[in-house]
Amino acid sequence: MERAGQPLMTTPRRLLGLVALAGLPLAVLGVFFVLPVSGMVARGFVTDGDLDVGGVLEVLTRARTGRVLWFTVWSSAVATVLAVVLGLPAAYALHRLRWPGRRAVRAALLVPFVLPTVVVGVAFRQLLGESGPVVALTGGRVDLDGTAAGIVAGLVFFNVAVVIRGVGAAWEGLDARPGEAAAALGASPAQVFRTVTWPMLRPAVVSSASVVFLFCATAFGVVLTLGGLRYSSVETEIYLLTTELLDLQAAAALSVLQLVAVVALLVVAGRLRAVPDPTLARSTARPHRPRRSDVPQLVATALLLVLVAAPVATLVVGSLRVDGAWSLAYYRALGGGAELQALPVPVTGALVTSLRTAVDATWMALLLGGLIAVVLTRRSRSRSERRVRSVLDGLFMLPLGVSAVTLGFGFFITLDSPPLDLRESPVLVPLAQALVAMPLVVRTLVPVLAGVDDRQRQAAASLGAGPLRAMATADLPVVWRPLLAASGFAFAISLGEFGATSFLARPSDPTLPVLIFRLIGRPGELSYGTALAASVVLAATTAVVVLAVERLRVPSLGAF
Repeated sequence: MERAGQPLMTTPRRLLGLVALAGLPLAVLGVFFVLPVSGMVARGFVTDGDLDVGGVLEVLTRARTGRVLWFTVWSSAVATVLAVVLGLPAAYALHRLRWPGRRAVRAALLVPFVLPTVVVGVAFRQLLGESGPVVALTGGRVDLDGTAAGIVAGLVFFNVAVVIRGVGAAWEGLDARPGEAAAALGASPAQVFRTVTWPMLRPAVVSSASVVFLFCATAFGVVLTLGGLRYSSVETEIYLLTTELLDLQAAAALSVLQLVAVVALLVVAGRLRAVPDPTLARSTARPHRPRRSDVPQLVATALLLVLVAAPVATLVVGSLRVDGAWSLAYYRALGGGAELQALPVPVTGALVTSLRTAVDATWMALLLGGLIAVVLTRRSRSRSERRVRSVLDGLFMLPLGVSAVTLGFGFFITLDSPPLDLRESPVLVPLAQALVAMPLVVRTLVPVLAGVDDRQRQAAASLGAGPLRAMATADLPVVWRPLLAASGFAFAISLGEFGATSFLARPSDPTLPVLIFRLIGRPGELSYGTALAASVVLAATTAVVVLAVERLRVPSLGAF
């Protein structure tokens, strides 16, 4: 069969093209994901060339390992429940109601998710510490600094945006007519929500809750900054075992355990989301003006905004207060000073390194994520093509099951000898950050590309356009805004990435999050104050990027 003089590609040609298109992502995944993870597994199970299952069991049966696991599970579960409870009213108010300032509030509530985790930890230390407003306002009766409650509060602060965006995008796309019909028949707002809205919203809530639990269970910077040595999650325990105790076998065993648990969680979450996701319908309900019954949701949203703003405001104020007076001394110290000469570089130098690294990581994530999104969203025309695409889909989603700390640890122990001696290479950190950001790029682009009618590409091809020209004609007009948004998110995530970078950054050339963590651990008010000022600069840079991304948002498409 021919179309306008151009023969259709045969199945072998299409399969070959599919594999060729996936070649670069597969090669990167093989070298920089499969190899490090395999090396990590080998380090845990093989000792002196022999299989050492007993050594792994010894690590997993330690009393401290049990405490670390229990703390990871219960703190993640509590933080997930609180994030859902706080996020649902805001998701409704920000995506189904129309009121002045809605876009600004929505962007403000998104900022915490992309704030560097170290900055979140520093902000909560400033809020909950001895000289913080919580202790001052309660007369010392509430002191959450260094407690499990403080860590949970930090996790909720960091992840509530996931619920707002994920559930809000689904809520925005729900057909309002069934609820209106139920209300016209006499159902109360609570009955409408329980019998009509909730069944349609449940997949998005389950999906968001599972993602939040995953993020909480793999949280690193927040737990390390707020918990120190007293409270450890699996993530921070891997870091401490590697950097402080040099027990690489125990770290590898915990990494393998975490990998298995995360993959199992992703599988369970996928099955719980069996109901089709309404966000893929791309139908956007028109927001309506608030009614009297919407007041509780608006009040809850305002309260959440205050809770989110409090740590950030405390951080800014703390960076401007020196010996009880207003001063810019900590900001002047960012360029270096006599008291900070022990640092390898001034804070401004670390900021330049972070920006340069984030730019490199962003184009890498976009290149890999864009290719993967194209591969996954093209229509399959044969059973064998569907199978190949299904296998590739599973392979490309593997990085979702591995935390940044595990990835950095895998790089640390496997890419240190020829022919892959990359420990001193400047591309190692950007590559690790690109792998961390890549799933978000794929998640942003896949729903958009999947929504493009394949007949448009076929029409362009029938008129003689090549694959690139057909893509530019059919896909680019739709995908350019999500592509820019994905770029912004990848840049923001790379800018604040701390888990993998803490293993891989060269001591003489640290990124800003790494340098902030070092400043926190140094004695002296100047070091801590400079860490506050550096955190404000990093948070402001990230916030600007996120606010720009918010303006590129496509309603009802994708969580981010």
